[in-house]
Amino acid sequence: MRTEIRLTILAGVIAAAAIAAPLAQAPAPHNTLTAAEAKDGWKLLFDGKSIDKWRGFKMETLPAGWIVEADALVHKPPVRDPQTGTRPRTRDIISVEQYADFDFRFDWQLAPAPPAGNSGVMFYVTEEGGETYHTGPEYAVLDNATHSDGKNVLTTAGACHSLYAPPRDVTRPIGEWNESRIVINKGKVEYWLNGEKTAAFDMNSDEWKAKVLASKFKEWPLFGLARRGHLALQQHASRVAYRNLKIKTLS
Repeated sequence: MRTEIRLTILAGVIAAAAIAAPLAQAPAPHNTLTAAEAKDGWKLLFDGKSIDKWRGFKMETLPAGWIVEADALVHKPPVRDPQTGTRPRTRDIISVEQYADFDFRFDWQLAPAPPAGNSGVMFYVTEEGGETYHTGPEYAVLDNATHSDGKNVLTTAGACHSLYAPPRDVTRPIGEWNESRIVINKGKVEYWLNGEKTAAFDMNSDEWKAKVLASKFKEWPLFGLARRGHLALQQHASRVAYRNLKIKTLS
């Protein structure tokens, strides 16, 4: 009798554990904030349905090519008009709001080549420049293995484009989602990719100024000067998807 009771109790414990385990391990839905994140001051920049927190660079609306697809904010290069042979113009998009010091987290996914995937996330973008990268430093998003920029470590995924290289390639296979993070506080910046720090620099330092002057960015005198500006998502002639875009201001 005691053995039967023990077996019954054991079976109940196992059943309860089996029910509880999936609940404990279930990931939060994409493009949402947990109660703890909301309490801690995080804000969503994309809810999986609307792109109302973004607009085209130097535009009041969204440019061609930016859509919501499968709960992601996606850039798909517009197709050519069969009658005219022309392709609708597309542009980078920028956040409606501007930010100074912040922790910005985002996931990104590139499609298999061809064409090889290439995009980027800029910060401190102002609309005084001709393009987003004329003012805002870039977090590189790239198909390292296939795109020609992958031959230069300074332009690989997780780099501060053309200025600071990641110590190694920590990207996931093309088609999988990567988790990224940009943290900036009083000019001190960190880039993260899939849980590893890929770049760290101080925009107030002599080192930063020297690297800018030795790079292509010296052509644009406003580059890296702002300490408040828009975030930007870059378009190129390839598909890129973003999700779980969330930000917490630090000041």
